[in-house]
Amino acid sequence: MALPIENYALISDCHTAALVGIDGSIDWLCLPRYDSPSTFGALLGDEGNGRWMIAPADPNAHARREYVGNTFVLRTVWSTATGVVEVTDFMPHGDRHADLVRRVHGVSGHVNMTTDLRIRFAYSSALPWVRQVRGDDGRVSLLAVAGPDALVFRGPELHSKGKTHSHGRDFTVGAGETVDTVMTWYPAHRPAPALIDVDKALADTCEWWENWSSNSTHEGPYKAAVVRSLLVLRALTHEDTGGIVAAATTSLPESFGGQRNWDYRYVWLRDASLTLSVLVKHGFVTEANDWRSWLLRAIAGDPNDLQIMYGIEGERWLPERELDSLPGYQGASPVRVGNGAVDQYQADVIGEVMVGLHEAREGGVEQSQDAWALERALLGFLEENLKRPDSGIWEIRGPAQYFTHSRVMVWAAFDRGVKAIEQFGLRGPVATWRRIRDEVRAEIEEKGFNTELGTYTQVFGGSEVDASLLQLAQVGYCEPDDPRMLGTVSQLEKTLLRDGLVMRYRTESGVDGMPAGEHPFLACSFWLVEQYARTGRTEDGAALMKRLLALRNDVGLLSEEYDVEGERQVGNTPQALSHLALVRAADALN
Repeated sequence: MALPIENYALISDCHTAALVGIDGSIDWLCLPRYDSPSTFGALLGDEGNGRWMIAPADPNAHARREYVGNTFVLRTVWSTATGVVEVTDFMPHGDRHADLVRRVHGVSGHVNMTTDLRIRFAYSSALPWVRQVRGDDGRVSLLAVAGPDALVFRGPELHSKGKTHSHGRDFTVGAGETVDTVMTWYPAHRPAPALIDVDKALADTCEWWENWSSNSTHEGPYKAAVVRSLLVLRALTHEDTGGIVAAATTSLPESFGGQRNWDYRYVWLRDASLTLSVLVKHGFVTEANDWRSWLLRAIAGDPNDLQIMYGIEGERWLPERELDSLPGYQGASPVRVGNGAVDQYQADVIGEVMVGLHEAREGGVEQSQDAWALERALLGFLEENLKRPDSGIWEIRGPAQYFTHSRVMVWAAFDRGVKAIEQFGLRGPVATWRRIRDEVRAEIEEKGFNTELGTYTQVFGGSEVDASLLQLAQVGYCEPDDPRMLGTVSQLEKTLLRDGLVMRYRTESGVDGMPAGEHPFLACSFWLVEQYARTGRTEDGAALMKRLLALRNDVGLLSEEYDVEGERQVGNTPQALSHLALVRAADALN
């Protein structure tokens, strides 16, 4: 059975990512991209769905792990009755191969180690043909092939375990001894790539991550958490395309044993735009340029074809389907690939894109006529769909409605269009955009504010609140200390807090068309920290921030939600939205 979500650490080469369990088992890895079919899928089932475990044979061994500095090189130190051993896991950056290295080094005494390798391509639906091959140097490699996928393992010779369709080896490591195993994916119709120089790959990878993180401009008491979160955002950004995936996983449940299981390995315009804003504010202009180029390619063409999400290379066809080859995380089914939200209309998305691109301009990203032409086209599309209800930021699967947050983001889209002309001298129908902006504001104040409750509401004419309303002040629709905003926060505190953490909305209201029940949403809780900080409630903000930082796992990662009763992380991991909201909250408290 898969481990608790917080027991996994991430390693990444900025093309894909693996989840390494505290037990030494890699239970999730898609090759060669974040959104490729899984090769190791035990996360959504058990070891029979694919994994690669290297750990001491001693069942009482104790593991302590950390990242090497500001990198995604994972070091796990195992202490046993006979000795201490160190396992270093990393995916080399920049070698243009899909490599994964596991280095075992003896620290003291001697430690008996065991390996269990179970390769299951295509979401555990393709059992590979595996054979031993001796190279010209006399070394034996393990080759695994099924359809388009091939893997080669170079290191200690592995042996078949028979009916389990697994391979393994027991070996002993003494003090000062080092044993390396290198796994390389490659297209099955091509020859296997040459073996990498592990020492050089390790040094180069550490240097690259350290150099990247050194560009961060954040200072203050939360610096370590902020830098790690920025690193997570980089680890989820595809090196070649600039596409930023929302998380490294699919179908980790928002409700254990339930149906709220979604695939987050794609590029949401909303999440990517918010990530863009955070990166620009912290000095990462190159990444902002890369994402803007991705955006231009992805949504090029007719604005009427706009989607709220795309594949890593800008793919548009992402149909949601259910897999029967993976039973789900601790039985939570169905396991989904693709995402049905791709067909939704979410009016807020263009607002987030316009806000992100405007902040990129303010942050020094070079202006581009192509980008401005795109922004004008997006505002034209939004104008044509001005009266259209939508599915909202939370991708509600119930009927489309007029969500107040969505209408505010429509306001923000036209507001940033106006500001682009006023501040940067760009050209466009500014009078029309000003008129639409003011009309949308009047509509929100009339229909999206409940005078009896003194709060903005989730939907026009409603009485429920929604945590997304915390973004009204973030995008400049109102001041954080505006009485209407303070009333909204007060109502949110009364109805959406669970053990001090923030729910997105009351699922019991039935608005989302799904069975009731989920857990506090971590990004929303960080949004409340930001709101507190900007209205003088510094002690409340600092206290909530301390609580939230304590929910990170041992290597500083956050998933999507948190189960306060079970005291465990929930949902896809690591979640870009959680980490970028952490950075914003730290900035506000600073």
